[in-house]
Amino acid sequence: MLRAMRKHARYFYVLFFIIIITFVFWGVGTVDKTGNVVNVAEVGPHKITVEEYWKAYDRIFRLYKEVYKDAFDEKMVKEMNLKEKVLDSLIDERVLLVAAKDTGITVSNEELQDSISHEPAFMQNGAFSKDVYLNRLRLSRITPEVYESLKRQELTVDKMKRLIELSADVTTIDAELPQTAGSEQSINTIKQAMMSDKRGRAVKSFIEGYKKLIKIKIDRKLLE
Repeated sequence: MLRAMRKHARYFYVLFFIIIITFVFWGVGTVDKTGNVVNVAEVGPHKITVEEYWKAYDRIFRLYKEVYKDAFDEKMVKEMNLKEKVLDSLIDERVLLVAAKDTGITVSNEELQDSISHEPAFMQNGAFSKDVYLNRLRLSRITPEVYESLKRQELTVDKMKRLIELSADVTTIDAELPQTAGSEQSINTIKQAMMSDKRGRAVKSFIEGYKKLIKIKIDRKLLE
């Protein structure tokens, strides 16, 4: 089972990232007895609160549980180091935010509103509904101002990722394709998978390099 999970690790990394950057509770933190927010990590000016971390962990845990059912037990959680992987994904997202600011990447008000207006969760009868939008945010106990700020960050991360992916050398894909007599459709599927893999590795490599330029502080005791 673990061999299969390692084989598909890069796909789960993508799922990690999708879940992390669409997690709309950034900034909602656990507060200690002194009234201070408790942070599990700080990445430059960005903080990762304990509450945010454990909510993200719970989402990832449920994802694996849904895929592997009863085979996904505590022993497997420890062997795959799930706690560290979730924290790494949250840190990676913050690193991209820092890089985006350094690069001058921004999201305009028009881009933000366009994204929100096309969000399926806020639609009614095929069109954006302000009432549905406000009601869903109210149920999630989040104000429109906070949600829009977080959505802007999500879009910023997406822009930064796309910029990095454009730098990936995918021109050699054809030469790297294994010799096969498969159909055109199957060959195109393989090419798309190889291109996606190269772009994913380019993003990961960029993040690891950029971490060396940022002050990162982690309190691992809070993961216990």
